[in-house]
Amino acid sequence: MPDDTRYQRGRAKLKQMLGELGEQAVENIARISPDMAHYLVEFIFGDIHSRPGLDLKTREIAAVTALVTRGGVEPQLRAHLHGALNVGWSETEIIELMIELAAYTGFPAALNGLYAARDVFAERTAKSAR
Repeated sequence: MPDDTRYQRGRAKLKQMLGELGEQAVENIARISPDMAHYLVEFIFGDIHSRPGLDLKTREIAAVTALVTRGGVEPQLRAHLHGALNVGWSETEIIELMIELAAYTGFPAALNGLYAARDVFAERTAKSAR
């Protein structure tokens, strides 16, 4: 039996962190696998991201760092870059993070992260200009 409390908590946290982009992602996943979308919302956002030990800024920068390090996950990286900006990271801080990551992940991964950040910054600028 599904735990509706965890799911509802997860939906609220998803919206807080990733906004419309996160909700769209869950809808897209649900078209393929409603169960996977449910698990993602319930576990990642309802359980993990709702824990009290870290603030949302720290959680998002951890996600961004992990995704840059992993590579090949640009859609998720862009979503979490939006999330980082949504919870208070500045463009300058994100750029500095990519520079820092170059020392630990290598230049190719850090540059890919920087290019993803550039695209996210441009999307947000275009959206705010409308």
